[in-house]
Amino acid sequence: MVDVEKALDEAGLQNPRVREYVAQWAAVTQPDRIEVVSAADDERLLKEAVAAGELLPAGEGRYYSRSYFKDTARSEERTVVATSREDDKGVYNNWKPAAEMTELLTERMRGASAGKTMYVIPYLMAPPGSPLEAYAAGVELTDCRPVVLHMIRMSRVGVDYLNDLEDPDSFVRAVHVTGDLPNLGQGTPDDQRYFATVADDRTILHYGSSYGGNALLGKIAHGLRQACYDGRESGIFLAEQFMLLGITDKETGKRWHVAGGFPSASGKTNLAMTLAPDALGDRYRVDFYGDDIAWLWVGDDGRVYAMNPEFGVFGVAKDTNEKTNPTALDSIGDGSGVIFTNVAYNPQTEEVWWEGKTKNPPEDVTGWQDWKGELISEREEGDTSPWAHPNSRFTTTLANVPNVAADFEDPKGVPVDAIIFGGRTSDREPLVRAITDLAEGVYDGLTLGAEATFAAEGVDGQLRYDPMSMRPFMAYAEGDYAAHWLKIIGAATDGPIFAHVNWFQRGEDGHFRWPGYRDNLRALLWLCRYKDAEVTGRQTPVGVLPTKEELELDGVEITPEDLDIILTIDRERWQQEMTFREAHLKQFDRLPEEIWEAHRRVSAALDADA
Repeated sequence: MVDVEKALDEAGLQNPRVREYVAQWAAVTQPDRIEVVSAADDERLLKEAVAAGELLPAGEGRYYSRSYFKDTARSEERTVVATSREDDKGVYNNWKPAAEMTELLTERMRGASAGKTMYVIPYLMAPPGSPLEAYAAGVELTDCRPVVLHMIRMSRVGVDYLNDLEDPDSFVRAVHVTGDLPNLGQGTPDDQRYFATVADDRTILHYGSSYGGNALLGKIAHGLRQACYDGRESGIFLAEQFMLLGITDKETGKRWHVAGGFPSASGKTNLAMTLAPDALGDRYRVDFYGDDIAWLWVGDDGRVYAMNPEFGVFGVAKDTNEKTNPTALDSIGDGSGVIFTNVAYNPQTEEVWWEGKTKNPPEDVTGWQDWKGELISEREEGDTSPWAHPNSRFTTTLANVPNVAADFEDPKGVPVDAIIFGGRTSDREPLVRAITDLAEGVYDGLTLGAEATFAAEGVDGQLRYDPMSMRPFMAYAEGDYAAHWLKIIGAATDGPIFAHVNWFQRGEDGHFRWPGYRDNLRALLWLCRYKDAEVTGRQTPVGVLPTKEELELDGVEITPEDLDIILTIDRERWQQEMTFREAHLKQFDRLPEEIWEAHRRVSAALDADA
């Protein structure tokens, strides 16, 4: 039997409640040894992982990881929120009773770490000293060394974060057991996997994966699902799948901060890591805070503040290149310690490649392996299947991002001037529309969506709604979630402006009307100036749109016709959209009346504009 007390004593882990928790789960999972880790162990663990074949070298100070071929993404159908209150059941959170899930997962984990090391990862999902530090501490137990290395990049790791808690019991208890991946029945009726956030017990139990979103429990399970629940229970904060950036006008010294939610494939990471376009680069600087999670609260001065609880970036590799996101490429260079997952790999040259990294794949395919480890050179003629998995990733620390904000670790967070939502929409949504009413802003977030294809959804142009971009991560019922948003943001005496943005309008020939990428900063500059009453815009039934004269358009490549179209709305298309929105909102129990009033106001304004 492993000597738990000795292992914890040697690591200096003194918190008595953490020690009880480790001993409890060591008795369940029965590992052969226990190792408490800190960020200082990174170099040693990297060497051990390479020696064991768990990681492969991908150039100087860069590493490659390949996961089991049926274990390459989050599995929404196996991911649940479990609580003891059925009122927490929502449309999207896949709710289960807490007692049922705790018993089921405890039994699946019993003895499952035999022959392995249990790594104890004490972590913090916030800068030390943050107003939300009480909700940020956690301990992940895992039997997978690459998970440890990813967690060191994605969170602050060390025993002091747990030893120094004001309340020794105020930490999230997270347990990850990989399981026998080839024999878990992934995607079949006998699927053994479950990924449960037992939210009212502040416990996370994940069984049956080693992939990031299922195994890095400080990230999504704690940073989003558990924190979402904690925010409601405490009544003091929001935890959202939001990017966060800063904009500085170097000429005036004025500074703004923008947070926002975007459904998958709607440009969130590219916006978070954007730079000013060349024509505006002398005047404006863009600072990166985070691309995936933001916690928001109201400060003593009556403003909304935000911080990124993460310590790193878990980015999608596909289509990341010098045009779309040069900042990301600069953050994963030699010596960065980056870990690539499920991209194409050449063990002879230690190179990596993914679709969109360059226009074409390497011409000389000698040695190249696809994400499954199969040689490209042995493919049958005409096989055009991807070299890299579409969900392939890179994991790097925030400090590696060249334009990371100087104050990204400031525990006070940063004041938020604007909250934006944006989905991939080929029509109806203009470039940017400002929303000055709180209820209408929350309403817009609840009806956020990205366009689905006719083949996929059966209704041409109908959106797949993704409230606040939290559809896979919401921890309790949607109506209560909307009420919590109104309460938190409504408590601000100097609240942020809301807006909806859209970079994806297309012409009839399929071309994008707006150039996108770095030029998207122009829409954000207008929005911040509108909040500051420096521009007036033009009122429409769905919000305030910029005039052409108010946008900074120096150096932008766009035709007058396209510019006119993205600065107007299609009233008939919007009236159709309102019908879809009403059906979407009717799914939600206990939706605040303020949201329905906002829906009626927008509908009436569209009708009056006929």
